[in-house]
Amino acid sequence: MPLVNRPHPILPGRSPTRDEARSARLFQPFDGRALRTRTRTWVPAMVPWRATHEGLVSPDVLDWYRRFADGRPGVLVVEATGIRDVSSGPLLRAGHARFTPGLRELTATVREASAGGTRLLVQLIDFLAVRRRPEKLKFIQRFLELREVHRERLAALGHAAAARGSDAEVRAALLGLPHTKLLELLDPREREALEFGQRERVTDLHLEHIRSLPSVLPGLFADAAARAREAGFDGVELHYAHAYTMSSFLSRTNDRGDGYGGSREARLRLPLEVYRAVRERVGDDFVVGCRFLGDEVIEGGSRIDDACFYGVAFARAGLDFLSVSKGGKFDDARQPKVGEALYPYTGESGHECMPTVRIDSFGAPGARGPFGRNLPLAAAIRASVRDAGCDTPVVGAGGIHSFELAEAALRDGACDFVGAARQSLADPDWWRKLEEGRGDQVRRCKFTNYCEALDQRHQQVTCQLWDRDLAAPMPWGRAELTRSSDGGRRLIAP
Repeated sequence: MPLVNRPHPILPGRSPTRDEARSARLFQPFDGRALRTRTRTWVPAMVPWRATHEGLVSPDVLDWYRRFADGRPGVLVVEATGIRDVSSGPLLRAGHARFTPGLRELTATVREASAGGTRLLVQLIDFLAVRRRPEKLKFIQRFLELREVHRERLAALGHAAAARGSDAEVRAALLGLPHTKLLELLDPREREALEFGQRERVTDLHLEHIRSLPSVLPGLFADAAARAREAGFDGVELHYAHAYTMSSFLSRTNDRGDGYGGSREARLRLPLEVYRAVRERVGDDFVVGCRFLGDEVIEGGSRIDDACFYGVAFARAGLDFLSVSKGGKFDDARQPKVGEALYPYTGESGHECMPTVRIDSFGAPGARGPFGRNLPLAAAIRASVRDAGCDTPVVGAGGIHSFELAEAALRDGACDFVGAARQSLADPDWWRKLEEGRGDQVRRCKFTNYCEALDQRHQQVTCQLWDRDLAAPMPWGRAELTRSSDGGRRLIAP
């Protein structure tokens, strides 16, 4: 993706006085059917890699969310939390009743730290299998399913004797081919499995567990949402964005022929069925919203016109909010190293999802770089929803780093809530500082994606602005400084 030669400058913004903040749109309450908030400030879901390897809430998870609650945002969304009872590393899970006690402790922690001023949601996610990029030897000997076509292609390359031999002889001959010839012999999905790692798609209808997703997922999401309610959350955010299962059903690339792919209406079918199952289980007084894409930013993917169509359908169905994101797809991700997994935030779609100060200005008015870059998507979706006669609130995000930018987004009708993930990580108190007229004390995010690089390596996520400041005291009067597993970084902002 083309980048500018020098970073876009992070210009100092004017912060409000305490009196100005009191009358600002940003700090006004919202009173919806189920979503009622003290302010229009929103901390989106971020995966910090702090759960146990069994998916349980750990003390570090409690500290992570307690620290954001200190800043008193209107809404705080807990990281992507798996709806299945399957091993998925140090990611939170809600796929079984044994996860509920830890989640209940988390909600109590946030409620205490925010003095009840922050609404707490949990983001519920489903994802399909993605294997690490294998060594060529392992791929040929263990993963490649030999078929007659491989023997035919091998013979055509001048290896007729080996092609007539045993499977072991065929595999040995394949290993002996020049790499470019081997790639020519493999089918596209086999080449992908070798070069990028095998990845399941919602269109793999030859796999029974993929074919049955429409009959399985509504119940799994509903069960997880019910556990979230039992644990004390104020609501759930259904993860319909980025590289994961539900977003893949919404994508134009979904050509399933079973009524759950092809047309927009068919692609919407499962997301709406999931929502209805969740709503039936948790009732009307529990917040149920979703995060989805305003633009996939991939070849053949969904664009803003699709997103506006989806947004209207979601609003009419009764979702309590629509949170808009962009990109973050596997389709254009950079090739991983051998032994590593494909990461969906490394290609153009990933850069647009989390734009840095070095991003070009394509697709955004003016030379704004990353600052408010994705707000036009939220604005278009909100306008479509309002034209359809619905008042469903829209959450806008993407490079929000100042009071002026946030207030303008609300004033200009781009959104009803302003989300800021990286800026909130840089300074979890920033919303509170702005509200109290102390904006000059805010630590400003550099938008270098230092945090995202840690996420890519599945390391505990921190911020370059404070993680090496080991001398600064811990918050809450705690004497002991909690450090990353390698001992070199602090885990909690001072």
